[in-house]
Amino acid sequence: MVRLNLPHDLLGVLDVSETDLEKRIRELIAIDLFQKGRIYSGKGGELSGVSKWDFIQLLSRYKVPYFNQTPEDLVAEVNLLETLLNTTEQ
Repeated sequence: MVRLNLPHDLLGVLDVSETDLEKRIRELIAIDLFQKGRIYSGKGGELSGVSKWDFIQLLSRYKVPYFNQTPEDLVAEVNLLETLLNTTEQ
């Protein structure tokens, strides 16, 4: 367990009660790690104390995209898959 010494006015900034502070901090850490690509959504849910689906909804609430690939990345992946499928069919 890690103990943090935080200023009391942080509760007002985070708009959270003292009893919910730990949960909010865990959520924010999980979201940050997910955004940086250090964890996947399943682990984010685990760290946040919620299901994977609830974590994905949490990402949405904070306007963090679940998919971080560009349209060009997706097109490249589809092209690669089509090439691989065509190679295995021959």
